[in-house]
Amino acid sequence: MRNVRIGIDVGGTFTDFVAVGHGIDGSVEVAQHKTPSTPDDPSRAVVTGLRDLIGDGLDLSELQAVTHGTTLGLNAIIQRSGARVTLVVSTGYRDLLEIGRARLPRSFDLHAGPEPPPVPRDRVIEIDARLGSDGVPVSTPDHDGLDRVAKAVLATEPESVALVLVGGFMNPAFERQIADALRSRLGDVEVNAASVAWPEIREYERGLVAVLGAHIHPLMSRYFTNLNRQLTDIGVTTPLYITGSNGGSLSVGSAIERPLDTVLSGPASGVTAAARLLGPSTHAITFDMGGTSSDMSIILAGRSALTTKSHVGGLPLILPVVDVNAIGAGGGSIAWADAAGGSTVLRVGPRSAGAVPGPACYGLGGEDATITDAYLVAGFIDPEHFLHGQVPLYRHRAVGALAELARVVGLDDTGQNEEDQAVAAADAVLRVATSQMTTEMRKLLAERGHEGADFTLIPFGGAGPTHAAMLAEEVRIGRIVVPESAATFCAMGAAISPLRSDFARSLRRPLDARTFRSMLDVLTDLLGQAREWIEQNGAEPERSTVRITADMRYVGQAYEITVPLAEAPLGAVDRDPLDLTLEEVVEAFGAEHERLYSFADPSATIEIATARLAVVGPEPPLPAHTPGDVRGATTANEGRPLRWQGQWLDAAVIPREQVTTGVQITGPTLIEQGDTTVVIPPGWAAVSDGAGNLHLTKEHR
Repeated sequence: MRNVRIGIDVGGTFTDFVAVGHGIDGSVEVAQHKTPSTPDDPSRAVVTGLRDLIGDGLDLSELQAVTHGTTLGLNAIIQRSGARVTLVVSTGYRDLLEIGRARLPRSFDLHAGPEPPPVPRDRVIEIDARLGSDGVPVSTPDHDGLDRVAKAVLATEPESVALVLVGGFMNPAFERQIADALRSRLGDVEVNAASVAWPEIREYERGLVAVLGAHIHPLMSRYFTNLNRQLTDIGVTTPLYITGSNGGSLSVGSAIERPLDTVLSGPASGVTAAARLLGPSTHAITFDMGGTSSDMSIILAGRSALTTKSHVGGLPLILPVVDVNAIGAGGGSIAWADAAGGSTVLRVGPRSAGAVPGPACYGLGGEDATITDAYLVAGFIDPEHFLHGQVPLYRHRAVGALAELARVVGLDDTGQNEEDQAVAAADAVLRVATSQMTTEMRKLLAERGHEGADFTLIPFGGAGPTHAAMLAEEVRIGRIVVPESAATFCAMGAAISPLRSDFARSLRRPLDARTFRSMLDVLTDLLGQAREWIEQNGAEPERSTVRITADMRYVGQAYEITVPLAEAPLGAVDRDPLDLTLEEVVEAFGAEHERLYSFADPSATIEIATARLAVVGPEPPLPAHTPGDVRGATTANEGRPLRWQGQWLDAAVIPREQVTTGVQITGPTLIEQGDTTVVIPPGWAAVSDGAGNLHLTKEHR
């Protein structure tokens, strides 16, 4: 392959690699690889996998970029294992993180306590600095005041410092000035200014951005620097990029500067690839089922949805990220008996067997039954061909673990042998897991006013294609598209993710002619930042795109809605942000409010809260999606028993490489490839398109 881009996705069980490049005839080609993850040091698995690809013939002279997704920062936040942070806040706001939003995590649980603040109160220092609502400083510390604050900060022995000033979002330059003054007094301790990290209104959420960024900055900086060095040692000298939580990617330098932009990047990459898979006119819902969890996200008209209301480690994150819902139900999720309510009930997840010891069928010491063990006993997967035959599966171990589960939960009948007990448990485990997934997916659709019948399901991850039909049957989705590289689809998303960065500035003013002019001034400033960022990250502005939105509401409403305003090539935009008019902005808000809530009030005063601008670089190539016409049907001679909805069926088994483009395959059939199995149940048919994607349709809805 020529002009190769490699995407890497580090999961809890496996680290996936996808190489995308051009063949001799100019067509887009894809190569895939998996290697076991190394949780103690994720970079070891990354280097091992790249060495394998080089050994398989990867020409380093044709390598253009390596894009890497990692959960290192996310894990550090969840485990609170990052740097020791000291927070500096405006006088009177020492309890900023303690109070938060003064809400319990669960309204009806009187025993539920708030998430502990990431910085304890004894490491919060006050400074006599704040700004008014117009951005003009109300109080400014003098030289002696800065010295006193610096001395108090050093006494807390910080590894990193976060600075949050009241009103700082209105004047980031002032907050940056205070941060520089403190940095000069603190030696080599880094100071992270909140408004520099994310200049959006709401001190608590903006403060968390600064604190969490400071918490993971030293760890991520060491990891990225070390990884870059290791790649150079094996001959990889092309640029290293990191996948971002917004579905794009950023240079390693930008990731070191703002590591919080990468914490939710893994699930976002798969959604990025799915959004491009079916084109701009399709509504889809993604289903990423790996070894530990299942992630779901909605794609409307070919574009993934972003949210500023996500949570990391139980704490709110206002940075724009791909809107992904996750539940603890993956291939390695452990099935267990819950007797807490007085009667024994079967549960699945969220605890996972992980890569080590793994499911019982791995034979690595795991004794608990998992979803993978249920797949094996139910005939969904072949123990001889799991992961290209590199990981042997032991069916008798799965039978033993599931039979024991059946006895504990009470699923065994008198006189049943161990095999029958295991089958009964496998049926129950798959039903419970599917029910959990169905509940989450229906909620995801209902919250946005959608019906499953209007969507295409795009499953990926190692277990996604295996479980997709069971889920689609429950949610009443009649179309499934399984990507050709489904098991490594997040790595595919990393390989083809464009450069992207988001910029924002809060205004919080009634919308009129004067404030509209202020909004245009802000957008012009953001446009300059976007142009500078895209150039620093190695893309041409002329081939990049800018997207402008604004958070708006009627005065008196509690929450804003995000309103799309404009999109254009960055090269076509000079210093004026897309010639927007006040009338166009008002009309766009009214249309979006009516779409969401079925009404709009032309006489009400509109308030603009935050102006947003995203810059997106050119999109790398993706294998073409060409469905083609169905030319006939086929069956396979080889087969094996398949357990489907409590009954044993004779299912055909077809290797993926033998699936011919345009030839229809009817269920029950199992299509096997090295890293996943596609289950086509009775009443469904499948056909492969020109890019190797499988299109499953339900014959009778």
